Amino acid sequence: MVSKSRWGVLAVAALAQLTVVLDVSVVNIALPEIDTALTLSTKDIQWVAGGYSLAFAAALLAGARVADTHGARRVFIIGTTAFVAASVAGGLAPTGSVLIAARIAQGLAAAVVSPATFTLLTTTYPEGPTRTRALAVWTAVSVAGGGVGNIVGGALTEYISWRSVLLINLPIGIAVLLMTFRYVPRPVLSNRPSVDLAGAALGAAALGGCTLAVTELGDDGSTSVASAAALLGIVGTVGFVVRLRRSPNPLVPARLLANRILVTGNALTLLTGAVFQVPIWFFLTYRMQQSLHLSPVRTAFGFLPLTTAVVITSIALTPRLLDKHPPHRIAAAGAALASIGLMCASLASTHSDAYFLAIGIPSILIGVGGGLLNTPLATAVSSGVAPDDAGAASGLMNTSKQFGGALGLAALTLATGLADFRLACAVMAVLLAVTAAFSFALLRSTVAAR
Repeated sequence: MVSKSRWGVLAVAALAQLTVVLDVSVVNIALPEIDTALTLSTKDIQWVAGGYSLAFAAALLAGARVADTHGARRVFIIGTTAFVAASVAGGLAPTGSVLIAARIAQGLAAAVVSPATFTLLTTTYPEGPTRTRALAVWTAVSVAGGGVGNIVGGALTEYISWRSVLLINLPIGIAVLLMTFRYVPRPVLSNRPSVDLAGAALGAAALGGCTLAVTELGDDGSTSVASAAALLGIVGTVGFVVRLRRSPNPLVPARLLANRILVTGNALTLLTGAVFQVPIWFFLTYRMQQSLHLSPVRTAFGFLPLTTAVVITSIALTPRLLDKHPPHRIAAAGAALASIGLMCASLASTHSDAYFLAIGIPSILIGVGGGLLNTPLATAVSSGVAPDDAGAASGLMNTSKQFGGALGLAALTLATGLADFRLACAVMAVLLAVTAAFSFALLRSTVAAR
């Protein structure tokens, strides 16, 4: 019965995580249809794609800590319900502004759901090979969710409507809630500290302000808004650091910041998120639709090599390698392999109609590399964490991942535009090359020190 319950928790956590990650990219292929239906500017298009990730990242620390203070199960149920409601609102949106608002609301709800899924796993599975395998499944759906989102989004957009890419969350959400009531036990809550609302507000201001500042530097942006957002980000960052030192119940306990493996893992997760969380799916979509002139559904299935490679590598290969080799070597090898794949994609001819050479082979390399890279990082950021801090640790990891994705998308769009796929891939290749070097050097030194 215990084993069955654990598998049930894993199924709930994986499906919920897949859904919230899927929604990072599910609208990507639908963007041209959304643009036609609602007449959006380039900046608005970016907000439909990136507003979700921005809100997700900004609220994650608070959302994760709520799971520690009120129980992961209860918070998970409330967050999932709110996520479904926001999805329905977005699917029925009559204007671009309503759609953007709904996407931001989705992101806020996802900031509660996603860390709760990770907390459910780390409190259900003890450290060791069993947890590694559970996290491998969670990581696989986290990374592959972008590809699954594009496949689902493409099929629904072409055969039904762009609105269905959001409305599909209603039946999925109902299924997740029913499984939660059946498989996830009610926790026994002791006296736990309250959430630091001031710290949460300052953290959101820091993350949101920095990303908005980069976003507004684009051609359609406003210099005054960018300046104000940058100031907000700076003030929020300083205030958040001060609050961490003075608050009796900080969002990130000092004992977590003293965990060198956790801190290093989060720094590398941020770099990885700047490629895998949003940008790679975003730019691949535009590459296939604009340069290769593929239809939405053909574009969707064009992600199969990348998605399949990530899932198979994460679940079937990486846990076995982690049983025999230190995590820093596997993470470094994965980042290096993904970097090679991205560099191959950047060298492909812009006018080439050969999907296999331009997208297929590079995608396999990127997928295998991503599958090798992400599970060691997820294992590192949960290493040595007490159950009472599981939510905070999850919040740190998810914040690093989502903030890296939102900031990476904004920065890459600013630097390369929507059409220069080759330059975007080259920049992402450099980011992963840096990640490979740091993974080998920093994770090795922290593990050795420990």
